[in-house]
Amino acid sequence: MRDLLEVYVQQFKTTLATQVQYRAALVIWLIGHILDPVIYLVVWDTVARSSGGRVGTFSTGDFGAYFILLMLVNHATFTWIMYEYDYRIRHGDLSFALLRPIHPIHADIADNVSFKLITLMFMLPIAAGLAIVFRATLPLIPWALAAFVPALLLAFIVRFLVEWTLAMVAFWTTRVSAINQMYYVAALFLSGQVAPLSLMPFPIQVVATLLPFRWIIGFPVELLLGRLTPGEVLMGFAAQGVWLAIGLALLKIVWRASVRQYSAVGS
Repeated sequence: MRDLLEVYVQQFKTTLATQVQYRAALVIWLIGHILDPVIYLVVWDTVARSSGGRVGTFSTGDFGAYFILLMLVNHATFTWIMYEYDYRIRHGDLSFALLRPIHPIHADIADNVSFKLITLMFMLPIAAGLAIVFRATLPLIPWALAAFVPALLLAFIVRFLVEWTLAMVAFWTTRVSAINQMYYVAALFLSGQVAPLSLMPFPIQVVATLLPFRWIIGFPVELLLGRLTPGEVLMGFAAQGVWLAIGLALLKIVWRASVRQYSAVGS
């Protein structure tokens, strides 16, 4: 465990230095993470104002708090591994990773977290500015705030495991863009990014509850906004625990099969 911790420290130093060198890319990534939730926020804010100030149980201030918090939660949990794994295989980069004495996932975790440590200092002021502009109303409930921290951590781990496992489809086919797009669209509607799940049709709510998408984005947001009862929060943690176990099992099984399938390419 101590050796693994030292590896993470060195990996953090390396990836932090790399991220700082690509400042333009950081700005582009930030813009992408901010635009989507802001567009949905503007749409729902307009709908609420035209409907007398409310849509369902959401006021204009509630929509502001929801989408701003969703922006931060999505930033804290997102990964980009699905969009670059096929490149690693096609260009032979994975061959070098397999020669290292630790699992390649550890380098990806360090890379992901280091990026977020750098960009978070920009995301928080932007979120504060949006909260003022849209008059967001965020109820501060002590028990919900305390439960939000482990919920967000579990959401990140589950999302990372699920998407890292899905990325390994690239071992069997180099045409993964269609699969990635299907996953993205499903996550968009079933995690609460387009609209709060409570405003979605009942069948979509049921599917979102059965699949991992709600538990990796929507659940932490709903929790911090105080829209869940203690019983619903416990159910959410149980769902995250189930998907954590499924994610770990799938990762182990698919990784073993993938390494057997892998043939080194590139130069």
